Amino acid sequence: MTESVLDYMTRLGRAAREASRVIARASTAQKNRALLAAASALDSARAELTEANAKDLAAGRENGLEPAMLDRLALTPARIDAMIEGLRQVATLPDPIGAIRDLSYRPSGIQVGKMRVPLGVVGIIYESRPNVTIDAASLCLKSGNATILRGGSEAIHSNRAVAACIQRGLAAADLPAAVVQVVETTDRAAVGALITMPEFVDVIVPRGGKGLIERVSRDARVPVIKHLDGICHVYVDALAELAKAQKIAFNAKTYRYGICGAMETLLVHQSVAADFLPAMAAQFTEKGVELRGCERTRELIAANPATEDDWATEYLAAILSIRIVDDLDQAIEHINHYGSHHTDSIVTEHQGHARRFMAEVDSSSVMLNTPTCFADGFEYGLGAEIGISTDKLHARGPVGLEGLTCEKYVVVGDGQLRGQNA
Repeated sequence: MTESVLDYMTRLGRAAREASRVIARASTAQKNRALLAAASALDSARAELTEANAKDLAAGRENGLEPAMLDRLALTPARIDAMIEGLRQVATLPDPIGAIRDLSYRPSGIQVGKMRVPLGVVGIIYESRPNVTIDAASLCLKSGNATILRGGSEAIHSNRAVAACIQRGLAAADLPAAVVQVVETTDRAAVGALITMPEFVDVIVPRGGKGLIERVSRDARVPVIKHLDGICHVYVDALAELAKAQKIAFNAKTYRYGICGAMETLLVHQSVAADFLPAMAAQFTEKGVELRGCERTRELIAANPATEDDWATEYLAAILSIRIVDDLDQAIEHINHYGSHHTDSIVTEHQGHARRFMAEVDSSSVMLNTPTCFADGFEYGLGAEIGISTDKLHARGPVGLEGLTCEKYVVVGDGQLRGQNA
C-alpha cells in the first residue's frame, strides 16, 4: 500500500524527534567533524550538483519562472564555493550549547543561572534557493537541533544532491541520518503536515514569498520565526556625503535584486535632491533599473509616477521607488509606515541624525553609511543564517546559532532546604 503524505511526514517527524536527542548531546568536535566532512563532500560533488541544478533550471525556464526566481535557483560555481565556505565557517563558530551565564548566589545559598540549549526539531520551508539547504542544515546541526527541510518543488533535484552531501558528513561523524532530513515529496500537503505537528516539531522557519509565509503564519500550530517582506530603504540625509551616498544606494539596489535586503525605496532629503538625484538616476538607468518617483522626484529626473502601492511593494526586481522628503522626521515616518521592519539605512555625516534614525526606525537591522544588502548572517559574522526575523519575540534580525537556541534556568545547591524551620 502506498504511504500517504501524512504518514510519511509523521515518520519523518518521529525520526527527527529521536535524532534531536542524539544531536543535543553531541560534542562540539563531533558536530564540527560532520560539518567539515559535508564541506568536503560538496567539494567532491561539484559535477553532480551542477548536473542536478541544470535539471531544475531547465524545468524552471519551461515553467516560466521569473528571472529573479531563476537567479535564486542557480547553483553557480561561486555559490557552491560559498556553501562550502559557509559550512567551514560555522564549524569555527563558538558552540553555544551548554554555556551557563549569570550564575549567582541567592540568600538561601543556592546558585541560579541560565543554560543555553537547543530548540529541538526545527522545520524549515523554503523556495528556490538550494543553498538554504546547507545554511539551514549547518546551523541546526551546530546548535544541536534536528531539522526537517522542505524545499520548493522547483529545486527538488538540487536539494536532493545537496542533502546527499550532508548525509555523508553525518555518517563521517557517526551521527544519525535523521539529524537532517530533506522532504522528498513535492506534494504541498507535506507543508500542511509539517506545520501542524507540535508533538514532533518545535519551531517552523519559512523562507520564501509572501504567500508562503502568510499561509504558514495563518495555519501553523507550531511557533514560527519569520519575516514577510523585505521593503528596505536607504535615506540620503541633508548632511550626507553625496559621492558616498551614490555608491551606497547603487550597491544597495543592484548587488542582487532578488534578495530580501535589496533596497526597494530611496528617500532623499529635499535640500540635496537636486544635486544628488540626476547623477544617481543616470547610473540606475544605465544599469537598466526602472525608476518610479514622487512628483518632486519627477521634476528632477525622468521617472514613472510612483503610486501608493509602490511604497509598500517588495519588487525583488530592477525597479526602484524614489521619494523626496522634507526632513529626517518624514523619512522615519515613511519607513515606519510603509516598511517591513527588515533593514533600513541612513547616509549622513551628522552623528545626532544617525543616532535618531537608528533609535527610532523600528526595524530588525538599522544601518549607518552602509548598503542594506549587508543584512545577511554571513556578513554579520553569524556564518550562514537560517533566515531573518522581523518578530520581536525570541529572535530578531538574521537568525544564526543563538537564534536556534533558548535558555533554561539551572539551579545549583548543596543540600539547602527552603524555609527557616526546614
